[in-house]
Amino acid sequence: MSTPITGRLDFVLLFDVKDGNPNGDPDAGNMPRIDAETGHGLMTDVALKRKLRNFVQLVKGAQPPYDIYIKEKAVLEQTHRKAYEAIGATDELNDEGDAKGKKKRKGSADSVDKARAWICQNFFDVRSFGAVMSTGVNCGQVRGPVQLTFARSADPIVASEHAITRMAVATQAEADKQEGDNRTMGRKHTVPYALYRSHGFVSAFLAKQTGFSTEDLELLLQGLEQMFEHDRSAARGEMSTRGLFVFQHDSELGNAHAHSLFERVSVKLKPGVTAPRSFADYELSVDEASLPAGVRLLRRLG
Repeated sequence: MSTPITGRLDFVLLFDVKDGNPNGDPDAGNMPRIDAETGHGLMTDVALKRKLRNFVQLVKGAQPPYDIYIKEKAVLEQTHRKAYEAIGATDELNDEGDAKGKKKRKGSADSVDKARAWICQNFFDVRSFGAVMSTGVNCGQVRGPVQLTFARSADPIVASEHAITRMAVATQAEADKQEGDNRTMGRKHTVPYALYRSHGFVSAFLAKQTGFSTEDLELLLQGLEQMFEHDRSAARGEMSTRGLFVFQHDSELGNAHAHSLFERVSVKLKPGVTAPRSFADYELSVDEASLPAGVRLLRRLG
């Protein structure tokens, strides 16, 4: 039996990358994402959630109650149909034409609520991050209790671009054009080193609505600690979680403002270092003294 979450949580996640591209921007030739004004590196919350989904899928085998709603090659409407079948509302899956002649499927309010609850019960990422499930077969919307910010590097980054060569071509036409040389040139972008920081939030109120439990929370925190260990590729270089600091509140509303807690975790370059190339080039300090009443710090990593 799952145990409900009784207090708000806020957390700081630190991770780094060495000689890799943590999150390429498809609108910029897959170069590492960057803040154009400050030069700091960025990684989207969506990319972080993707790694968490992959971790849960790897560990739990994508089986209920830990199935994954947003996964590779998923057809979301098929999942919505499965929900209606599970709650015994298949008669509401018939197509109906709207005023413009388009097809739409909207179940009754009761069926939408039951389908939404069924999906929350069976899919870890929906009861964690939420989802909009009104496309096609309507299963409503879910506000997720777990939210993550963009990750931002501690210092400006300078992305390197490398020419790479593959000793093969894709088609015979390319081979004929090269008269047997059979080489393909490409480009690769990397960050020599960067330490990134992201903030996260867990709402006890929304956790009650989706069924997100303390067991789910433990799995989430394990994922934050280990997600890079099972997501290796040459393109991403070496990525590692360096710190995970969880501020746990006694009350559902919280006992302190999140920003005041985040400010207690400080990362800065060591004196004399101008171009960091490892985590050892940084000083990490955590102010654990005189925490606000009703707040305790869990140092999961770091």
